[in-house]
Order: sequence, then C-alpha cells, then structure tokens
Amino acid sequence: MAVEILESCMVTPSEATPKHGVWLSNLDLLVARGHTPTVYIYRPSSGHASFSPDVLKAALSRALVPFYPLAGRLAQDDAGRPEISCSGEGVLFVTARADSTLDVLGDFAPSEELRRTLVPSADASGVAGILAMFQVTFFKCGGVCLGAAIHHTAADGLAALDFVNAWAAITRGDVGVPAASPCLDRTLLRARSPPSVLFDHAEYSRRGGGETKPRVPFGSAILPMSKNQIDALKGGAGEGKRLSTFKAVVAHVWRCACKARGLAATEDTRLYMTADARTRVHPPLPRGYFGNATFRASAATKVGEVASGPLDAVAEKVTGATARLDDEYVRSLLDGAGGGRVGAAQGGVGHAGDRPVGDKLAGAADLRRGLRLGAAGVHGQASLAALLNLPPHPW
Repeated sequence: MAVEILESCMVTPSEATPKHGVWLSNLDLLVARGHTPTVYIYRPSSGHASFSPDVLKAALSRALVPFYPLAGRLAQDDAGRPEISCSGEGVLFVTARADSTLDVLGDFAPSEELRRTLVPSADASGVAGILAMFQVTFFKCGGVCLGAAIHHTAADGLAALDFVNAWAAITRGDVGVPAASPCLDRTLLRARSPPSVLFDHAEYSRRGGGETKPRVPFGSAILPMSKNQIDALKGGAGEGKRLSTFKAVVAHVWRCACKARGLAATEDTRLYMTADARTRVHPPLPRGYFGNATFRASAATKVGEVASGPLDAVAEKVTGATARLDDEYVRSLLDGAGGGRVGAAQGGVGHAGDRPVGDKLAGAADLRRGLRLGAAGVHGQASLAALLNLPPHPW
C-alpha cells in the first residue's frame, strides 16, 4: 500500500493559552517514553463531510484550548526533571491519500506497515519534544483512517481518548454536549514525604541488577472469541459460581500461555495486568483527569495451578490481585517510584528464570472504566477480541 502525503502542517490552539511547565507525576515517568500509535478506521459513508481537512484542523485547533498541554513540548525543568512545557507550539497534522481501498488492511491486525504509513512518526516530524501528531488518510473506496500518535508521558489511553472524543464532538458540531473540561493538576498523584513503600511492586522490579536488556521483538495477532465461546468459559466455573467476561477470558489466556510453553507444574508464573487508579485513590481523581493514572498489577502462582486447576480458581487469582489495589497500594507505588525503588514496568505472562518474554494482554484493565480485553461489540456484534502480543516461539 502506497500513501502520498498531500499536506503537513502545525495546528496551534485557536486562543491564547497559559504558558508554564506542567509537573509530571511518577506514573507519568514510569510509562514508556514514546508516542502511542492508534488508528481509527471509518468505512465508506455519505457522512464523511466532517473529514474535510479544513474542518478537522479547525476543530483540532479549538480542542487544543482546554487540552493545551498537548500543544506544548516535552522538556526539563531547572533541576533536569522531565516536564511538559506549555509553549502553544502546536501539534502535527498530516493529510494523505492511499492508492488502495480499506480491504488492503485485512483484519486490521497491527503491523509495522500500518504504523509507518497511517500514523506520523516523531522522527519524520523533525520537531523535538512534540507531544501529538495526527494523520487523516483518504482511501480510494471512500473510507478514511485517522492515525494518532500521542506521547505516553502526556496521556494514558483514557486521557488520550478524552481528547479525541472532544475533538470529534467539535468536528461534528454537537449541540448540547458540555465543553470538555480536563483536569490538568497532576500533583494529585504526588509522592508522599516521607515515602512509605508497603508493597513489593514486583511489576516494576529492576530485574538483573538494573541492566538494560535488548527488547524482545514481538509479533501481533487478533484472536476473536464469539459470545458462545465466552459463555462456555463462564459456564465452566461450576454450579452456583459466576465469572465476569474479563476474568473468564484472562484466566483462559493465562492457562493457554502456561500450557503452550510446556512448563513444569512447580515453576512460578505471573500474570501482568493494567489497572486504573482514577477511582482507586482517595479521594478519587476528578472526572477528566488528563495524564497517566494507569499502573501495572500482577497475580502470581504455580504453573500447575493455572494449567490444571479449574477456571474459576484461576480467575480467583486475578480477583485477589485486583482487590488489593486501593489508595494505599497506589500511594506506595508513587512513593517507591520517587525513591528509585521501582523501575520500568514488566508486562505479560512471565515465568521464573524465563527469558524476558511474555504473552502480554493488551488492554487488560478495569472494566468499570469501560476498557475491555481487546474490543467488544465491534460493529454491533456481541464478540470480544483478545489482543495478544506474542513473542517468537522459544522452542
């Protein structure tokens, strides 16, 4: 698939915005320091007038007013600590045209080609410290793709989605929809003084004495699960027991990972998950908190208990791991990160003594915030896709 760039420009806030530095919390600093790519795909429709580049740019300019930190640059304060400099320099907006139809995207499985052709890259932008880049690509069939790359230090998935939804509402000209009012105060997640680290936080442990190991290359696959398959999993919990969709699928995937590796029953296994701190801290973070409030959690047990035990027992391991994630747990993590006691997050399904690989569960997060393991109800279908980043087979 060939994509031709038609225009590339910077879009700035439509009004003057405050100029200052935004202090970053330890959760902001624990995440991967790079842009998170997202591709929104729209099939051919008569309602694509709102995809006019001029309309999109004008709406983007307006959306950047309340979300003005996105128009700034990643910088450092006087002490050398990372911060967001609210300079109002703007975000990158690219208009492009593809020489094919949406059919070329197949099942929309993530790939390096999609990332390279449909989402702008920081290197190509030539702008140091840029926080957000967008590309609208028009296909021959009339379909449209919107590629977004928002720096993870600036926003987690929920915060980024809040911005995209605000931009979309302005683009559509929605009437009666309250204007976006993001909470920009990240000091709500400031570490305590003195610090009090009461938990292990193994998900952020510096394994290997803090050595930086080469990244293991990952492939991607979308494994669809029908409603009937999910119901069958949930029905296998035993009489009188009921599993949520999330716990049933996560337990099933954990079991499959252990079986596929042929590990000894006595080996340790750990399932890594992502949780949302917004409603777990006390008091809860304000609605519209714009920053990083997600963190890693995990459940650990023996391989034999996962591979051979009943599904509801495996799911209980997940329940036990998430039940402890309260305000004290989150504050302990913030304190530990501030003192350098925890490092970058691990992810996936790991095993003791194993090479640094894992069957990472993308989006295994708090369902009360609307996140799913994969995508549920796509195109109105009652289905769920578990997204797994699978490393190369070690055998």
